[in-house]
Amino acid sequence: MAVSSIALSADAARGHWLAAQRLDQVAPFGSGPTATAAAVQHLGYVQIDTINVIERCHHHILFTRIPEYQRADLTAAQSRDKSVFEYWTHALAYVPTPDYRYYIPAMDRRRAQPTDWIAGVDEKDYKALLARIRREGALSIRDIDDEVLVEKTHPWASRKPSKRALRFGFFVGDLSISGRAGMVKSYELTNRHFGWRRRPAPASEQQIAAFLLERALRAQGIVSLDSICYGETRAKGPVSALLETAVRRKRLVPVHLPGFERVPHWTAPATLDRSPALAVAPRLLSPFDPLVIQRRRLAMFFGYDHRFEAYVPAAKRVLGYFALPVLVGNEIVAAIDLKTDRQAGRLTLQKWTWMVAERAGLKAMIEEELGRFERFQTTTASGADGGEHGEQ
Repeated sequence: MAVSSIALSADAARGHWLAAQRLDQVAPFGSGPTATAAAVQHLGYVQIDTINVIERCHHHILFTRIPEYQRADLTAAQSRDKSVFEYWTHALAYVPTPDYRYYIPAMDRRRAQPTDWIAGVDEKDYKALLARIRREGALSIRDIDDEVLVEKTHPWASRKPSKRALRFGFFVGDLSISGRAGMVKSYELTNRHFGWRRRPAPASEQQIAAFLLERALRAQGIVSLDSICYGETRAKGPVSALLETAVRRKRLVPVHLPGFERVPHWTAPATLDRSPALAVAPRLLSPFDPLVIQRRRLAMFFGYDHRFEAYVPAAKRVLGYFALPVLVGNEIVAAIDLKTDRQAGRLTLQKWTWMVAERAGLKAMIEEELGRFERFQTTTASGADGGEHGEQ
């Protein structure tokens, strides 16, 4: 017997997602490196991006949920406590170290069938690189002098062949990023970095599906197949089977959003028993924030189509080069294009676009948050780690 889907109001759907993202609390994770590790653990991933117009997005995302966040907290979590590590989810991201085993099958696939991004590494040179790291300790690309340089195959690529070898080691799991100086990464042998005698046992396909479902329910509250498997399309079959079982056993209930009745969503019964939440204060969201990055989901829940226009010709931009959605209550009320003037120590407002009719006091509330964000930018901004696209 088919289980009927429960209709949710837009307010309820948004509120449950905001609560799952912990945007309904002032400091849900506390402060310091342990707060950073807890935030990454709860969210499941924090995306890394190279654009440096304002503070890097990984710091921005954490600041949104940790009011006292400091860049050094992430450094400590990665390099000292080793509670987070870097790997590829839907993009390069910080992920919780306890989840490492769920990424090993992807590492093994990349070793067996290297993609263009990491293929073509000379086996002899690669073994020599691993031996050097074993002998000397963690190395960055700046520590390696290549005798022969090559032409770049991508604007952000390197002319050093050793860069591809380091990238290969990272993607197949032989190497881990042990630290960063800005966006310059140091690569260490994975087992030595974590203090492992051998790496964890890889998760099975079923275990990965269960992990993706649990992670999505925790960080999204209300989930769809696409939102669960974002960046992991190969998992849709096993996840679909888990959803069917969970509904049959009444662990999950089907729900739908107004206007999107044909897009199945699910949630835990306990979620529906809670009152929908509101964002505790105005928030300037990174375009790579977990609340924003899944654009179709954002549009379904918030009725807001975000445009990321850093790669759009200037004449065709609507919101601006690096516009930030502004969350107030349970609405995206504006998009603000900002740029950090590091020499002057202030934020430059490039463009302000309203998404709702301006209300009394709304602009003043947002400007107060802009002031807080400016203080974060100018006290922690990373001006010495490359240009707008400074990954190394």
